[in-house]
Amino acid sequence: MATYTTEIASDKIISDNPIHQRLLQAYYEAIPYVKGKVLEPGCGEGRGIAVLSPQAEEYVALDKIDEVIDKLKPEFPSVDFRTAVFPPFDGIEDDYFDTVITFQVIEHIRNDKLFLEEIHRVLKPGGRAVITTPNIKMSLSRNPWHEREYTNKELKDLAGSIFSEVEMKGIAGNDKVMEYHEQNRASVARITRFDIFNLQYKLPNALLRIPYDLLNRLNRNNLQKQDEGLVTEIDRTDYFLRDQHEDNLDLFCVVTK
Repeated sequence: MATYTTEIASDKIISDNPIHQRLLQAYYEAIPYVKGKVLEPGCGEGRGIAVLSPQAEEYVALDKIDEVIDKLKPEFPSVDFRTAVFPPFDGIEDDYFDTVITFQVIEHIRNDKLFLEEIHRVLKPGGRAVITTPNIKMSLSRNPWHEREYTNKELKDLAGSIFSEVEMKGIAGNDKVMEYHEQNRASVARITRFDIFNLQYKLPNALLRIPYDLLNRLNRNNLQKQDEGLVTEIDRTDYFLRDQHEDNLDLFCVVTK
């Protein structure tokens, strides 16, 4: 995955703010689950490291993009950053971590079952992992950066085939967030109405990524122009964790080994 695409919401681009805040809040909601030795596969640009690493005895963060890892190392000297392509988690021993945090990653993994099996392998008995991923029922279009997206049942069934306990929750938004979501839905519909042959669901991912990125950025910029107050005022506290619901924006899955 390219480093600076619309797939990685930036905390510095105004039009990305609602997405950034949504992703950030998930880390705050994960604080009660974090303890001991922590592994974060797919740390990205480190959105959650400042939030979660103070809760950890040891924090190991993995990402496949060298420049991201190199940028984060000086900022968080106590964190063990490693460049890695996974699964599997090469060089990580069995039964080592108390907690695994992996946010907005599993949808990018071709072999999602192996990914969860590897999380299970490196967790201590009784250890927990928290996994977030988009709720396909709330997605507005096909995302060509994703191998797949899940319903609550699909992720629960997959995780349940590996872990002893699975608890499904989700990241939801208040009225302000849902107003933005509906504006976004309408804006996407105005763009996709030209896709009369439904090509977004027929073409290979590789062919769709560049046009998807260009149109996604255009869409976010248009939403900012349309209602900049709403775009800029959305804060992480406008999102919250709630029980399993079909209208949650992201799935928040807690599994126990």
